[in-house]
Amino acid sequence: MRLFHTSDWHLGQNLHGQERDFEHACFLDWLLRQLAQEKPDVLLVAGDIFDTVNPPVKAQERLYDFIVSAHEQNANLTIVMIAGNHDSGSRIELPAPLMRRLRTHALGRVLWLDDGQLDVERLLLPLPDAKGKVKAWCLALPFLRPAEVTGAQLGDDYLRGIGQVHEWLIAAANSKRKKGQALIAVSHAHMAGGSVSEDSERSLIIGNAEALPASLFGPSISYVALGHLHKPQKVNGEERIRYSGSPIPLSFSEIGYQHQILDITLDGETLVKVEPRLIPRAVNLQRLGPAPLADILGQLKELPDIDLLADVQRQPWLEVRVRLDEPQPDLRHQVETALQGKAVRLVRIAAEYAGTGGNSSADDGSALVELDQLSPQELFSRAWQDTYGNEVDEQTLKDFAVLLQDVQMESEQP
Repeated sequence: MRLFHTSDWHLGQNLHGQERDFEHACFLDWLLRQLAQEKPDVLLVAGDIFDTVNPPVKAQERLYDFIVSAHEQNANLTIVMIAGNHDSGSRIELPAPLMRRLRTHALGRVLWLDDGQLDVERLLLPLPDAKGKVKAWCLALPFLRPAEVTGAQLGDDYLRGIGQVHEWLIAAANSKRKKGQALIAVSHAHMAGGSVSEDSERSLIIGNAEALPASLFGPSISYVALGHLHKPQKVNGEERIRYSGSPIPLSFSEIGYQHQILDITLDGETLVKVEPRLIPRAVNLQRLGPAPLADILGQLKELPDIDLLADVQRQPWLEVRVRLDEPQPDLRHQVETALQGKAVRLVRIAAEYAGTGGNSSADDGSALVELDQLSPQELFSRAWQDTYGNEVDEQTLKDFAVLLQDVQMESEQP
């Protein structure tokens, strides 16, 4: 059996106010060609399908057009999608009855039966090959919010609740499968030891409790397809537990590595090989600096001129990082003037002052950080520090986490 492992599409994402629809369209077209050429049995999408809980209509159209096209070119393909922390679980599941007719399973939430037991049946999906024979079972684990895995049945320990959900689901899968059938887990989580991309992944839960141990996935699981971290990587060096990473660089911190999907081959329960399939980058992200303003202006003038025959949508996104000795009120004007006629699209100018070791607001050396670079937790911690003059305590952070989750779940309702 062959599977394609993808994750973190983030359809509808903006880069400092600039939409990325063209890049996502190029990726989905490329993925369709890969599916047509290689004919895997299964496509896994491990969460963060959309960038926000209320994605733009165009982003939703992209997803559903892709699903229909994938089914039209290969009616035997099974698609499994789970919700990530950026997604609305209920929105992901809303068209599930229609998508099942296209051999597509969309899982957004874990549900509990009246007797307090986990509804494992909806999370266990048969994975047939091209001939219709079930070769594996998929354990679909959408992002587990604290409200879903804590409470009367499981107590208030988030990690313990997650562990219990995994234990019950794996036990149910082992009892259901027949000899020779593999177990494939698809999950959206931050695993301990994973490498985070700066400015990219939104923190899942406040505190260290968000990092889950790889021991959750015992040896009976042949392969674990993870989503959330945008850099492709193995977890603790294990071949069978992997992040595929995002298909496009979602921030300038992600330009230093090749984005990819993973091509998984299984022989019965045995993982045979994992091969990366590199995704062509439709639009480059380019960073200049940090360097003094004079050097930056010189580098900008050396950039390629606009080619009137070239596709404007393929012009690189540009971030300029300037090191200043004193404030420059006309900094943007100088940068934009130097960029006139150049084949790039400026999306951000970041200034830092010499001697401060980072972004700075002026002579006081205090850090200047853009709000979109801060998580809600970091904003709360900074506001607490400013108000009370000391660091926020762990219990207050946990209480804030609960409130934040409640607000996010309310905003998820379509």
